Amino acid sequence: MQARVLIIEDVKEMADLIRLYLSKDGMEAAISETGEDGLAAFAKEKFDLVVLDINLPGIDGFEFLQRLRKTSTVPVLIVSARDADEDMILGLGIGADEFVTKPFSPKVLTARVRALLRRVSELRPNGGNLVKFGGYSLDLDGYLLKRGSLKVPLSTKEFEVLAYLATRPGKAMSPETIYADVWKNQYGDITAVAVYIQRLRRKIEENPAVPMFLETVHGMGYRFNAEAVHA
Repeated sequence: MQARVLIIEDVKEMADLIRLYLSKDGMEAAISETGEDGLAAFAKEKFDLVVLDINLPGIDGFEFLQRLRKTSTVPVLIVSARDADEDMILGLGIGADEFVTKPFSPKVLTARVRALLRRVSELRPNGGNLVKFGGYSLDLDGYLLKRGSLKVPLSTKEFEVLAYLATRPGKAMSPETIYADVWKNQYGDITAVAVYIQRLRRKIEENPAVPMFLETVHGMGYRFNAEAVHA
């Protein structure tokens, strides 16, 4: 199935260039010039991934992402001329899955989009996989976390980190291992792992400071509490 990508970029030449390269790689792409238009497009159509600029007229990329994450786990790749660590940490912290700084190679951007789509696809097995813990159910087929009958909104990367640990209950995993296996990259910024663990704790733990599910193993990394998992 052909992947559909929404490009939110107010510089027409940049948006057209990204769409051209994605099209060459067999993907279909639509363009919105503002965050408001992007939200409207997303409400009307289904997209498999969003390429998002931060500096936009009207609401900026961060505000767009916060609103999107209330209803969708679609992968989001931020492209921005703002390369400060604070911007990258904020973007990842509110739900982005990748962060690419301008200027960038369109071929490299296309490869990152394809890799992100592939990671999402690989985490959707054909069997009926369901992990239950506490009052939660983690549906690996449906890419969905529920508490009772209520959906818990997670970003794609949040879901991947949670699924990675929840399917390995009781095993202490180092940040390096988590980053290599989830991000498929051995040479990135592993502090992203801690960012996502904190985000997940705020969403699923009764007291994030004293987690019941996502435990810290001092000197090692993180572990999903095996005693919390039930049939």
